[in-house]
Amino acid sequence: MHHTAPSQPPWYRQVGRSQWKAFFAAWIGYLLDGFDFVLITLVLTEISDDFGLDTVQAASLVSAAFITRWLGGALLGALGDRFGRKLSMVVSILLYSLGTFACGFAWDYTSLFVARLAIGMGMAGEYSASATYVMESWPVRMRNRASGFLISGYSVGTVLAAEVYKWVVPTLGWRWMFYVGLIPIVIALWMRRALPEAADWEAEVGEQEERPNPFRPLFATRARGTANVVLAVAATVSLFAVFTPLGEGLVPVLSVIAGLALVAFAVQLGGRRGWLLYVSMIVTIFFAFLYSWPIQALLPTYLKSDLGYSPGQVTEALYYAGFGTMAGCWLAGFVGDWIGTKKAYAFTLVASLVFVFPVFAVEDNLLLLGVLLFFLQATSFGISGLLPRYIGGHFPTRSRAAALGFTYNVGALGGAVAPVLGANLASGMDLGQSLALLTFAGTMIVVLLVGFDVPGRLGRLLDPDGPADHLVDDNPARSEQARPPSVRTGA
Repeated sequence: MHHTAPSQPPWYRQVGRSQWKAFFAAWIGYLLDGFDFVLITLVLTEISDDFGLDTVQAASLVSAAFITRWLGGALLGALGDRFGRKLSMVVSILLYSLGTFACGFAWDYTSLFVARLAIGMGMAGEYSASATYVMESWPVRMRNRASGFLISGYSVGTVLAAEVYKWVVPTLGWRWMFYVGLIPIVIALWMRRALPEAADWEAEVGEQEERPNPFRPLFATRARGTANVVLAVAATVSLFAVFTPLGEGLVPVLSVIAGLALVAFAVQLGGRRGWLLYVSMIVTIFFAFLYSWPIQALLPTYLKSDLGYSPGQVTEALYYAGFGTMAGCWLAGFVGDWIGTKKAYAFTLVASLVFVFPVFAVEDNLLLLGVLLFFLQATSFGISGLLPRYIGGHFPTRSRAAALGFTYNVGALGGAVAPVLGANLASGMDLGQSLALLTFAGTMIVVLLVGFDVPGRLGRLLDPDGPADHLVDDNPARSEQARPPSVRTGA
């Protein structure tokens, strides 16, 4: 006589009510993040007309958020490691929402630029706080889903912003777009008020008397502390000059100064055993932004200037791209839990290469272009839904938020470099060709770095005893989240 194994409930019933509540609170925060970030791109022409800005000044308002991202990611991540993920989320959302609200009251270029710096810091903190909070709250075997579903909120926010723009700006003017961005804060803060703390953090850090201090290595001695303050100022001033007219003619030199300062921080934060992991993770994320952001930033320009599409047609094409990204994030979560994070990441990116050149070969068929964009974004940009899971697995709970916040947001500078690189390449060829080449080359590099687990391998050179995946191995005793064999042996 044999017994049949009891059938498991569907996966969504295996996620508890408080875990779903945690997810939706973080997801709304991430939706607001996407909404707030693209607002500036939607109303840039109206702001330029009002304030009399030239093209370079207008573009620098978009780039301003990148100047403070590395600092926001590190500071708010450290706050999350020391005092809990929940507090870090609330502070992050307050910071970028108040920055957005301030944009509505800006009276000139400088005041608007300063408000954008606050948005950049808050956004950086929101990414690391929400990502670590959700992943550390959900069952181990579903953490790719937690990661992918969370990042899909960003795409929903961008689509929502485009929809609100159509209704608000023609009747009320551009400032009301920024006022509207404040309303959902009330919902997010209400949801976060009664949330539990992330289970992993609570188990590993919350019950300890001694709380982590990720910045301790930076201030070990007075001399080192002083040197690091100088480095922080040098990095910030250099990035400020790179992204504004101030650094004209000196961009290569200033970029090297900023890069060296940020690498110096990575080496110190990583310490003797982890510095190679920190640096290689930043390089991987930099290329992840480099392959995905030329299309994010320059696709509307390409559709208008090279293909002669009307604003309505451009909006339609961007809808296909936005929903493709969203679908890709969801798919990434399921595939990641099925075959492992790294395999899912690499294989999906390889599949995306099929769509890169066809997207830029279609000229007068909007439906075909839309379908190709949907599949390209689903397999290319959508797979970045796994980035929080991929990065988070490399770092222990005690330093995860600060490490994820710092490495991701320094690597995110690739998103600022990508449009410039795309535009420069376009001076010797069609814009479409340059975007296709940049996307193809960047994707191949990320496939190699992730597929061959380069950051993980380099990390284990200096720390051979460290677990291959901290998000699986940090809490082996938690029986309700026992991992299946596919996760144990996978990525």
